[in-house]
Amino acid sequence: MKTNQALHSFPILGAVCAVLALLVSGCLVGPDFQPPHPEAPANWEGVTKMPTKQPYVITAQPAELTQWWRQFDDPMLTGLVEEAIKANLDLQLAKARLRQARALRGVAVGGLWPAVTATATYQREKTQVATQGGSSRGLPSTAQVQNLYQAGFDAVWEIDIFGGLRRNLEAANANVEAAVENISDTLVTLVSEVGLNYIQLRGFQQEIVIAKNNLKAQQDTATITRQRSGVGFLSALDVANAEANVATTESTIPVFENSAQQAIYALSVLLARPPADLLQQLAPTRNLPSVPSKIPAGLPSNLLRRRPDIREAEAQLHAATAQIGVATAQLFPQFSLTGTVNWQSNLLLTWWGAAGNSYSFGPSMTWPIFQGGALISNVRVQEALRDQSFITYQKTVLSAFQDVENAMIAFNKEQQHRKSLNESVIENRKAVELSVELYTMGLLDFLSVLIAQRSLFTSEDALVVSETNIVTDLLALYKALGGGWEFVPSDAQATSSTPTISYYADKTK
Repeated sequence: MKTNQALHSFPILGAVCAVLALLVSGCLVGPDFQPPHPEAPANWEGVTKMPTKQPYVITAQPAELTQWWRQFDDPMLTGLVEEAIKANLDLQLAKARLRQARALRGVAVGGLWPAVTATATYQREKTQVATQGGSSRGLPSTAQVQNLYQAGFDAVWEIDIFGGLRRNLEAANANVEAAVENISDTLVTLVSEVGLNYIQLRGFQQEIVIAKNNLKAQQDTATITRQRSGVGFLSALDVANAEANVATTESTIPVFENSAQQAIYALSVLLARPPADLLQQLAPTRNLPSVPSKIPAGLPSNLLRRRPDIREAEAQLHAATAQIGVATAQLFPQFSLTGTVNWQSNLLLTWWGAAGNSYSFGPSMTWPIFQGGALISNVRVQEALRDQSFITYQKTVLSAFQDVENAMIAFNKEQQHRKSLNESVIENRKAVELSVELYTMGLLDFLSVLIAQRSLFTSEDALVVSETNIVTDLLALYKALGGGWEFVPSDAQATSSTPTISYYADKTK
């Protein structure tokens, strides 16, 4: 009879608990999260103060930044970026952290439901019992064997009256959002690193070309100097200066080759390959990627929703705010519904009989009356962590605006720098041609030729560096604007060992 009552009571008890949970679901202690609304400048300083008579101009038009690397019109760069998105280990690590955050959210969800534990035991006991009339002096005795079967269920359901469990779930959801944004931020960094190393590689290769061209011209001049010295027209000092000039220029080539090869190694690792795996593909010299004439940057207000590190900081602030509610709920009573059902028998066939069965259920309450101030201190700890998260958010926003302005001013000023260097190269080439011609005719000393050749090499190398900087400054601008990402993970992707990533549309909230 008791067994039947217990079995029928639990569905009723569940219904009562469900109604009770609905009645108390609106009670949440702790502060509700309010998304911050930082002020953004009306316009970019780098756009309003940028000269319009430059080859490359930044505009305030809405920007399509998802696949910014395609703007460079370099198929090899595009291929490297897209392969890195599929294979990069840092990106795989960020995805694994997302799966961890989602699993922890599942743990938080589990706390809202009853916890049911099943137990089962079996014991076999053997005892010696003396026969009637016997004594303890070795007289006959009989052995009695007894079996004991026990099984039961224990259930505990904490009724979340003050919302501590729901605040914990809120924090878990925010942590999942932060993990998603961390993937996006990792992707922004990844594509910019691939682009940076590729651009630097092409820049080093162009410096090698410049060095070899200058070396060939200087070797020709040194040959003329040795010939004229052989017939007594020049001193040995001119020959020594010419040879030294050749050796100095030649010494720069291994340095550039070393830098170029290290850039290839870096690209290989970003693509999760052995360092030398891309040598054959990338070693041939190619020009720097082209820069588009107009670069739309959008408005500063758009940056707050586009930059994934800002979105990640906001999600972390949300999680920290929810944890205050979790800590505050510990100050209040905790109410639970508990129930047990047990069966026991010494015979397996009569295990389920009513004689050996029992059940119990009812509410319970625990309230930490005195903890030496630990619970209050824990609330203050969570409030301090919330304040730290808010300060981090503010710093992230300001740093984002600074990144954009820095990239814009660098891109702007480098164009002016390149213009002056280009004029310097033109004049230095004229000086070298004229000085070599006059030197060959015996109308000019070798020192003038030496100065002209060194100046030409220096200005040509500086021009290549400046052209490389223009491209890398633009890349830095794309990165600062939050370009190059779009991650929309499905549940299947989150649990898969090889999740995929999509980046074909800007993500907004």
